[in-house]
Amino acid sequence: MLEVTQVRPVTVRWQILSLSALNEHLDEDPEGDTEGYLWFPARVCAAVERRYGKAALGEFYSMYGKRDDWDFAAALKEAGLAPELAEAATDEDLDDELRASTARGIAMVGGHIGTPIVAAGGIAFFGPVISQVPRGEHAGLLWDGLLVVAGTPGFHELKGPPAPEIVS
Repeated sequence: MLEVTQVRPVTVRWQILSLSALNEHLDEDPEGDTEGYLWFPARVCAAVERRYGKAALGEFYSMYGKRDDWDFAAALKEAGLAPELAEAATDEDLDDELRASTARGIAMVGGHIGTPIVAAGGIAFFGPVISQVPRGEHAGLLWDGLLVVAGTPGFHELKGPPAPEIVS
């Protein structure tokens, strides 16, 4: 979405969708998070949004998404936010906010999905799930196509082949 904003008149308003909240009622977590660690970044996101708002949530999310570790304090600092908000990772008092935010997202498209959910111009859809970030005009063209497809009456789902396995 950040790439799209560079080539289309789009403003992103971030909302938290917690996979932990989405999947907590299941017997087996499809994310494989048997210890509940995925609550940690979601709680930090909730604390950021609560203190600074949605724009700051987007900044933190972007900085954290570039990392390959769980260093919330470093990502907060890189986003220009208070590093002590990293302590929110274990604050279960934020879980009801996460559940409510997740429920608002799911209400747009139904419970058979995950993240991301995109809402624009009166339509909402799950996805796209992509393995490479399109840049520049390619991001704009993907955006344009998504709006056409998702805005088609009766549209429900579109899938491609599985992403190639990345070996490191």
